Amino acid sequence: MKQIYFSESSLIEYNDTTVQVNSKSIPSEMLEDKTSCEYAYGLMRSHYRNILSRQYNNIVVLSGAGTSVGIGIGDNIGKTMKGLWQSVINEVGFNKIQVFAEQIGFTDIDEEYSNLEELISRAILAVEFLNDKQDEIRVMVDRIESIIRDCCTIELPDNAPHLLFMRKITSRKLKYARVKLFTLNYDLLFEQAASIGGYVLIDGFSFNSPRVFDGNNFDYDIVVRNNSRLITEENYAPKVLHLYKPHGSLDWKHIISDDKTSFIKAYPNDNPLLIYPSNSKFKHSYEQPFFEMISRFQQEIRTKNTLLISIGFSFYDLHFKNMIIEAINTNPGLTVVVANPDVSEGLNYSELKEKAKAMKNVILAAETFDDFSKSFPYSDIYDFTGEGIEDESIR
Repeated sequence: MKQIYFSESSLIEYNDTTVQVNSKSIPSEMLEDKTSCEYAYGLMRSHYRNILSRQYNNIVVLSGAGTSVGIGIGDNIGKTMKGLWQSVINEVGFNKIQVFAEQIGFTDIDEEYSNLEELISRAILAVEFLNDKQDEIRVMVDRIESIIRDCCTIELPDNAPHLLFMRKITSRKLKYARVKLFTLNYDLLFEQAASIGGYVLIDGFSFNSPRVFDGNNFDYDIVVRNNSRLITEENYAPKVLHLYKPHGSLDWKHIISDDKTSFIKAYPNDNPLLIYPSNSKFKHSYEQPFFEMISRFQQEIRTKNTLLISIGFSFYDLHFKNMIIEAINTNPGLTVVVANPDVSEGLNYSELKEKAKAMKNVILAAETFDDFSKSFPYSDIYDFTGEGIEDESIR
């Protein structure tokens, strides 16, 4: 049986002929003309839509590689870590990677797939000790990082779910806190979707040119001023959300001058500010602007009546996994919905599954970003006066 939904009240699983909920089979006549797969996924979506339809003061989204994989135009599409490894092999050649691995003492090398994060981590460590090979190692690391950047330079296609998802998560009463979207991806897919949809992203960078990073910018908001209004209360602008990129972005640049250091928006640039996959990412997470992003994430998921939606994140990053587990344990007002196709597989979800069995506020669904976006429920959309309106053009 394939398990696709985990919660305190329901375990949904199916095979070629049967659907089971909490180990009890659904009568075949209830399936009507649907396959067991179609019925199981429909049931799962009905369950998580009920959770997502509730009113939350605060919505936080954590986006991982699953929101970019397979998305793009032409040959350059978002890749998994295995896909990045294959790109490195294709560009550099396996024989050269083998020689490099021997130099740095990395033994777990395989042409089909090797752990790129561990390879880079070993290389960074080797630089500290192999004095006669330092320059050679740095050249190879720079080349691998350049390939990673190229693989993440992708363009948003028309059928990508990013804009639909953005429309749905922001279609809520303006009296609630702005949606906070944290993405661990380097690419600019969400930024491109925001541009197409006319959304304003509060991303920590100033609105003047050059756009300089300052964490205080996250505390600002955008309101609508109308001279004819008779009341002076705040009138928040729609189509605004916060964007945080804890691992950096292709359009970030580090500027160092004689008297100060700063971070600006600049795209394209040859040396974007990124935390590349390696063990050193934990050290970099305590440096700005990464520290600001991570601190904000930890702060937001500790807030009462908060919905955390994790999409396409496989919980291999222990830094974020531990923050989420800690928040589940300490914040009774936190609801966590995890959507990723592989939730039924691997040990990385085992702790969350145990939480889901015992707690009503943890849900795991085997769902892709595309299907999750389509199934995500709409709320009423509010105009500038705060009255609910129906916009059929985006339903």
